[in-house]
Amino acid sequence: MTPDADDPGACHGDRPELVVPTGIRTAILERARDGRPAEICGVLGGTFGFHRSRVRSQYPAENAAETPRTRYRIDPEVQLERFERLEDRGEEIVGFYHSHPRGPPRPSETDIAQATWPDRSFLIVSLEPFAVRSWRWRIADERGGREREHGRFERERIVLE
Repeated sequence: MTPDADDPGACHGDRPELVVPTGIRTAILERARDGRPAEICGVLGGTFGFHRSRVRSQYPAENAAETPRTRYRIDPEVQLERFERLEDRGEEIVGFYHSHPRGPPRPSETDIAQATWPDRSFLIVSLEPFAVRSWRWRIADERGGREREHGRFERERIVLE
């Protein structure tokens, strides 16, 4: 297993972890490259944990945003269908992924403003510059108290297997 393969010098501390099979990471990267200049998106299924989640599957979705070069949106009906598929396979919703074809591998202001799904992972693939990072959307601390009014993204470690 390789922690943060795209950022080997990162200091990890007590960050949450997202375990991703190399084949799934490769499939998402290929889809991001093929989809440019538009952002690609999808759902991650597997085993969810507050501190450590394990991806077992990825469920691609068409980007339904009005401006797909700078935004992503999964159609609610498609999202529900993806959720039903992964639940039928005995998986949990681990999180979501999308690409930033010409942006940094961190949540944009739009990503922050539209974030939902507390404690789930948001994997972001940046193509220019190339990097893969993952973030957890947090609205409460471990004790259940509110962190802030609108929440925040917390960087998480990616572990490849």
